[in-house]
Amino acid sequence: MRVLVCGGAGYIGSHMLAHLAAAGHEAVVFDNLSTGHRAAVDDAPLVEGDLLRPGDLEAAFAGGRFDAVMHFAARSLVAESVRAPLAYYENNVAGTLRLLQAMRGAGVERLVFSSTAAVYGEPRSDAIDETHPIAPINPYGASKAMVERMLADAAAGYGLRSVSLRYFNAAGAAPTGRIGESHDPETHLIPNVLRAMRGEGHGLTVHGADYPTRDGTCVRDYVHVDDLAAAHLAALDYMDAAPGAHAFNLGNGDGFSVLEVIAAARAVVGCEVPFTVGARRPGDPAVLVASSALARERLGWRPAYTDIGEIIATAWAWHREPRY
Repeated sequence: MRVLVCGGAGYIGSHMLAHLAAAGHEAVVFDNLSTGHRAAVDDAPLVEGDLLRPGDLEAAFAGGRFDAVMHFAARSLVAESVRAPLAYYENNVAGTLRLLQAMRGAGVERLVFSSTAAVYGEPRSDAIDETHPIAPINPYGASKAMVERMLADAAAGYGLRSVSLRYFNAAGAAPTGRIGESHDPETHLIPNVLRAMRGEGHGLTVHGADYPTRDGTCVRDYVHVDDLAAAHLAALDYMDAAPGAHAFNLGNGDGFSVLEVIAAARAVVGCEVPFTVGARRPGDPAVLVASSALARERLGWRPAYTDIGEIIATAWAWHREPRY
């Protein structure tokens, strides 16, 4: 299968390239390299372009027939989306609209979309499943929910087949240590904990210690990036037998607080984690934990990484000697 990977130079996209290659698929990367890294692409063909420039998409699709598209290209910082909402709607919604139009023009009828648990907003149950109301509380989540609605309408109107994968907290790195998580600025907890251990950055800040949780800090469900990539492969097969637009949660089903993640990192690395406690970040729910029962049932997906210490260990293998 020949797959166009939009955002393939980014964190999750680059891990996806490795899984596509291992499964015998041909991948072509489309990325503007604004947050991605050329070094992460390895030897996959790279079309440097932007979703908001129609000519760039035309160039990508002119390079040969694609069987499917995987779409990772998005702005993804919750706090930034609150400060600059229109930038998020332009990139995430308008950019995806341009992609869908280009796919239709090229006759490509399968899309795997990188969505988010942020579409749910404040949780109304201990473990969120796909029946939970879609009620985002920040523009990032709202932009992803809008794309999911577009995909449902495109399925009804044009027969587009799609799978939206609602990630909880992506974490970890490839066990080889060749690729990993490298953002600027870095907002994800685990890499910031590891950077603080190395004395890098501006120090670790715990954003809020007064949430209604067991220790006052936010609780999140961490899912390994390789497990996310495995779910995308399963989604390619699922679309062959299942027309329409589908959405699945991807998480481990266990939540860890910020302080629990810090303690686990201390155990993995063997040193203390210096941190300060700051104010809450706008748009952050107290708890986000997934029920991934539907993905297990329909996609046959099972996360290989279920222990937070094991996830952190793969991230540490990368952060000890990052390559980009």
